[in-house]
Amino acid sequence: MFGTTLLLAFREIRRHILRSFLTTLGIIIGVGAVITMVTLGKGVTADIEEQISSLGSNVFFVFPIQTDRGQIRPFDERDVQAVREQVAGVNFVAGQVERNVSAIHNGQDWQTKVEGVGNEFLDARGIEIEEGRRFTAAEQTAGANVCIIGPTVRDEIFLANQSPVGERMRLNDVSCQVIGVFATRGSVGGGGDDDNSIFMPLTNVQRRFTGDDNIGYMVVAYDASYDSKTMINAIVKLMRERRVLLEGQQNDFDIVDTAQINETVAATVGTMTVMVAAIAAISLIVGGVGIMNIMLVSVTERTREIGIRLAIGALAREVQLQFLTEAVVLCCFGGIVGILLGFALSFGLSTALGIAYVFDPFINVLSFVISALIGIIFGYFPARRASKLDPIEALRHE
Repeated sequence: MFGTTLLLAFREIRRHILRSFLTTLGIIIGVGAVITMVTLGKGVTADIEEQISSLGSNVFFVFPIQTDRGQIRPFDERDVQAVREQVAGVNFVAGQVERNVSAIHNGQDWQTKVEGVGNEFLDARGIEIEEGRRFTAAEQTAGANVCIIGPTVRDEIFLANQSPVGERMRLNDVSCQVIGVFATRGSVGGGGDDDNSIFMPLTNVQRRFTGDDNIGYMVVAYDASYDSKTMINAIVKLMRERRVLLEGQQNDFDIVDTAQINETVAATVGTMTVMVAAIAAISLIVGGVGIMNIMLVSVTERTREIGIRLAIGALAREVQLQFLTEAVVLCCFGGIVGILLGFALSFGLSTALGIAYVFDPFINVLSFVISALIGIIFGYFPARRASKLDPIEALRHE
């Protein structure tokens, strides 16, 4: 019986194909909009997570800030050593200092930055070496004139088919030998390029570029089994003691946890995505009302047909099933077209906006199921009305 009912539903929809398409337009737009919004939201979240992951996983950044007491008080190597020795759960801790420089090689001049770091900094940030090697212990201690360049620097001032390892280059007036190229780190917030950078031993940059032993910030990689809030409190307590901050005085440093940033961003983008998708889902309700309206019109148009079916022995539930099936088929058709529309829109917009395309099978399946449920909910009243018609009155209908 259900097969016959389904065939009858397809026949009636095919008889009024344009009207059926216009009826399902609300469902199509609603499903397409919801899928597009959710997919774009997931793409934005994935891009942000990738940018944050380039900073390293399970990492704190500790940096000095200006307070109402005056200038910024920088860290030094003794602060780094104190965190390494006195805070439990620390895997790696390293200081970093940087300056903008001109990188010169073979007559090519490129604006970049030199970062004074050590191997622990590379470990803490999860930076891999694509070509060449890292610093030796002797090079770090002596502050040797060696450097590890980023992919952007390599592409801009070195020959495309020639390895830069072993070549000499100048950073302002300082000559250094390239010993390696680090793997791409990508972009950071604000449109910066983390690959447009050159690593040199920390003591070298302090001696040749900054002229002091100050550290710009500390990066602390911690064991994921430790509670990050407990570790932050321990670092805050240690730094307040070392910087002689009295009770009630404001911290002249700040700590950023990449894991917390990731969670906050994911939660914020997720909330916004749900809100926008919920607004887009209003189209589904509008589409459901359109389905109910056209099904009521269909009941009126086919009153005499319903009367004939009831008069020759059709049961009321069979008539109800027929009209309910038509409503569900219409909504399912709208759901399928909406899914295709959502796929095309989300893929096109992701490409145009330069964000990741993240296909989510769950939201596609859920959208189809919801469209079917809308057919059941909004098709029930017209189907019920058709099944309750009096055969005699229906046969008299013109």
